[in-house]
Amino acid sequence: MQSVYIILLTVSATAVLIYNHTSEDISFVLAVLTGLICLFWGFACAPWLVQLLIVLGLFCFYRLYSPDSQGLS
Repeated sequence: MQSVYIILLTVSATAVLIYNHTSEDISFVLAVLTGLICLFWGFACAPWLVQLLIVLGLFCFYRLYSPDSQGLS
C-alpha cells in the first residue's frame, strides 16, 4: 500500500513540473487535472490519522492567510 503514495506523489510532482514548463492550453489543463486527481485519490487512500492532519493543516493555513486575520475588510 505504501507504493501507492509514492506513485501518486511522483505523478503529481510531474504534473506540477509540466504545469510550470508549458504555456500551451491543453498541456496546462491536463497537468492541472492530473494533479487534482492525484491529490483527491491520495487523500482518499490515506489513513484516517493522515487525513485528519491534512484537514487540520488546511484549516490552519486558511486562518493564516484569510483576509480577516490580516486586518482587511
